[in-house]
Amino acid sequence: MIVGRGVVLMLVICCSAIGAGQASNPAQQYFEAGEKAIAENRLDAAAQAYESLTHAEPKLAEAHAKLGLIYYMQGRFADAAPQFRTALRLKPQLENADVLLAVCYSELSRYAEALPSLEKGFRHPPDLKTRRLIGLELQRTYIGLNQLDKAAQTAIEMSHLYPDDPEILYHAGRIFGDLAYSWMKRLTSVAPDSVWVRQAAGEAHEIQQHYDLAIADYRKVIALEPNRPGIHFRLGRALLSRPGEPGFSEEALREFQREYELDPTNSRAAYEIGEIYRKSGQLEKAGELFAIAVRNQPDFEEGQIGLARVLIELNRPAQALEHLRRAVKVDPENEVAHYQLALVYRALGNTEAHAQELEQFRRLRDAKKQQQSQLSKGPLTLSDVTRQTLDSEPK
Repeated sequence: MIVGRGVVLMLVICCSAIGAGQASNPAQQYFEAGEKAIAENRLDAAAQAYESLTHAEPKLAEAHAKLGLIYYMQGRFADAAPQFRTALRLKPQLENADVLLAVCYSELSRYAEALPSLEKGFRHPPDLKTRRLIGLELQRTYIGLNQLDKAAQTAIEMSHLYPDDPEILYHAGRIFGDLAYSWMKRLTSVAPDSVWVRQAAGEAHEIQQHYDLAIADYRKVIALEPNRPGIHFRLGRALLSRPGEPGFSEEALREFQREYELDPTNSRAAYEIGEIYRKSGQLEKAGELFAIAVRNQPDFEEGQIGLARVLIELNRPAQALEHLRRAVKVDPENEVAHYQLALVYRALGNTEAHAQELEQFRRLRDAKKQQQSQLSKGPLTLSDVTRQTLDSEPK
């Protein structure tokens, strides 16, 4: 993980001005030549100058530290580490040299040696940019030591410190993916014939959109534990998600109804039943189930939109309005909610609000299309509930 020159220079090593009292005239010339080369980004020349300086003044800790920094900037970690070690032996209190030595050890896969200084540096960094560098190397070190739980904790902390940093987010995703894999591997090792393994297999197949395999696994779970919480819901979602399903499968409906019988507080099951009824034109039944879903879970965005759509179809736009406002409050970026709001305002005769919501809908729809063009597939996670979509493409 070679970090950019600008970030590295945040790790200031106290050798920026080697005075006459520290070095002889030839050494001062090497120092000046090296600094000039660094300023011009001629790292090979800078390395040569500081190599000469360390030969001329072998006990000058700052010169060894600066040479180590130059090697580090070149990605020459095996050469940098001995220079930092020498600098610290000559001057143990030399600022940040221990952190850079630890970073080099991490890059060289010498994780046990890197860990103490990286942990200390991450807790007490000189600045936020330096903490970013140390944190990334600390994650790498924890992974190298097979301490995924600590890597995950660091990743969470890093994502809070740098919430919009693409590299931070990428590494966090990788770490949690590895952690999930290790947990599932452990599960299959300690309980290979358990219902948990069957359910995990079904969920893995569902995530990969292998719905027939997921359905088979979920049915095996039900055979072992017919009243297992959540399993009928997952089977219903897999049945609905199969290619060619119209969105109101009788088989899926039975599974959602069974889930709702087992747990009448399950808003997701009530919602799925309501959505199937809505799509099959049974609006009164749909409205009852959607109302139950949002009563149990008021911030259930999809449930609020589903109920509003039923009320719009029943020519009750004023009642639909409050549910759509709640949905938009939960997620201001939901394009379907804004489109339904446009329909409500048109029905209520509010032309200005109708135009505003329609414009908002178009903006969100265009942004979504652009985002979809950049992502070949959706996220590898279980689908929570059936998302509200438009019945047809508005003109």
